[in-house]
Amino acid sequence: VGVLVLRGATVVTMNGGEIIENADLVIRNNRIIGVGERGEVDIPSGAEVKDVSGKTIIPGFVDTHAHFRHPVNLHRGEFWSYLTNLAYGVITTRDPQTATTDVLTYQDLVRAGKLLGPRVYSTGPGVFSSENIKDLDHARDVMKRYSDYYDTKTIKMYGAGNREQRQWIIQAAKEEQLMPTTEGSLDFKENLTQVIDGYPGHEHSFPVFPLYKDVIGLTAFSRTVYTPTLLVAYGGPWAENYYYATERPHDEVKLQRFMPHHNLDERTRRRNAGWFMEEEHVFEELSVFVKDLVEAGGRAGVGSHGQLQGLGYHWELWAMQSGGISEHDILKVATIQGAEAIGLDTDLGTIEEGKLADLLILNSNPLDDIRNTKDLAYILKNGYMYEAETLDEVFPNQRELPTFWWQNTEPMNVPGVEK
Repeated sequence: VGVLVLRGATVVTMNGGEIIENADLVIRNNRIIGVGERGEVDIPSGAEVKDVSGKTIIPGFVDTHAHFRHPVNLHRGEFWSYLTNLAYGVITTRDPQTATTDVLTYQDLVRAGKLLGPRVYSTGPGVFSSENIKDLDHARDVMKRYSDYYDTKTIKMYGAGNREQRQWIIQAAKEEQLMPTTEGSLDFKENLTQVIDGYPGHEHSFPVFPLYKDVIGLTAFSRTVYTPTLLVAYGGPWAENYYYATERPHDEVKLQRFMPHHNLDERTRRRNAGWFMEEEHVFEELSVFVKDLVEAGGRAGVGSHGQLQGLGYHWELWAMQSGGISEHDILKVATIQGAEAIGLDTDLGTIEEGKLADLLILNSNPLDDIRNTKDLAYILKNGYMYEAETLDEVFPNQRELPTFWWQNTEPMNVPGVEK
């Protein structure tokens, strides 16, 4: 799609502690071909130079536990959940346990350029105890469904039996080059055996607090990626209810643009789960383990659980940071560690030569305040650049995103916004 130079921004590469001020970031087609201080990077002739002075550039966000709530057997044009996530900077997603195989068609449509959306990866339907795994050979047969037929690259082992059965599944998955993740299931003993047995992913928070150095050290040593999904926290009110009570998501113009308004109203105007005093919430305590784990050399992932498409990812990110982890470390969790979690770190997660051009250009620096993560100016996916507010393409083409069947054309009931 040509050569683009992003000039003048602060680039937080997520490569160690590297931060490049007043940078030149050079993209050819869909890959980064150079990044460094301005004047120190070769600029190909004919490149389009875009001044992004005063802005901050970070890698695209990775949602390691995304649920898109796909409409089953219904394909009619753009899919609003995909658009909403992309507009909020969620450029790579892994949906663990989709219940339906329809997601495989949707992700193919995105990959083929027929739908606009994030990179969509999926475990397909979970591997449940209903498989009744008899032995290792049986586990191999089940895994071939995913490696040969669904071609998912990953599975969700969802409480699929006793420990021996779970061990057969992980051995068979390794042989089939599948990366399995697990379900927390509010069972701490089971959680620890899955970490010990080498499962690469753990979904939902450990249901115990506080956790001490034995569990911190074990989880860090195992390299299991811990995705706590605090928006649906164990042990107390869900963190999403805290943000629904303290933010005004209904008035987000971007959400109104990309989300069907009846869906937004259903979620934001009243909550059946009720209202909780702030001290009833547990996400701040649960997120202390994220800090301890990452500081011990372990890995975590940001997973929004599809609770509120797009914006919910930022809520989860902020909740995970509330336990005291540094802004830089939680941004690494959201980018490079998320890419590692789903096996894509050779292409994604950092800003360096050779990586795919999946980038976020922010108006303000999230290292100063983690709430700045949603202050987005532009989204780059695979070298294509879009305005974050509208998803209008600005490079390499100038192309407005059309209005879709579910959309209102003007913001509704938003203070300070003219209709």
